[in-house]
Amino acid sequence: MHPPPAVVWVLEIHEEVCCSTAVLGDSALARNVYECMFIFDSNRYARDAGAIAKLASDLIEAQGGEVLASRLWNEQRLAYPIDGHRKGTYWLTYFSMESSGLKDMARQCEINDDVLRHLVLKVDTRLVDTLVAVARGEALPAPSGADADGEEESADAEAAAN
Repeated sequence: MHPPPAVVWVLEIHEEVCCSTAVLGDSALARNVYECMFIFDSNRYARDAGAIAKLASDLIEAQGGEVLASRLWNEQRLAYPIDGHRKGTYWLTYFSMESSGLKDMARQCEINDDVLRHLVLKVDTRLVDTLVAVARGEALPAPSGADADGEEESADAEAAAN
């Protein structure tokens, strides 16, 4: 069964928007930005917090990816036990990687006992800067239209005060 034509069109547009091409030598490789939520064994995290950040980076960099932002999301009770674990450490990571490396990264996550679950999503290119800035804890720049409106409002307030 084939998807309706409207769905195919939306998927084609999505691929055009989300894929950026980096040219390396003679070959063009699709390099996308992804968001990954790892759920790690919280017992290991309690013993060695730095190891979890290194593990997430190593899983990505082993496949030729580049970590853009990585941070602790939360540590909480799981909705259901996973391999006997009732608590998990949620780790949020934004990274860029060729799409061909995702399959190998997923395999490495399945093999690693410290990774209980993981989910990888492709980030829309229009949102990359904002999402990475928030993950890093940086201040977001004000929209360009907001500065002009703010100046007009302050000028109106000064005129009313005089």
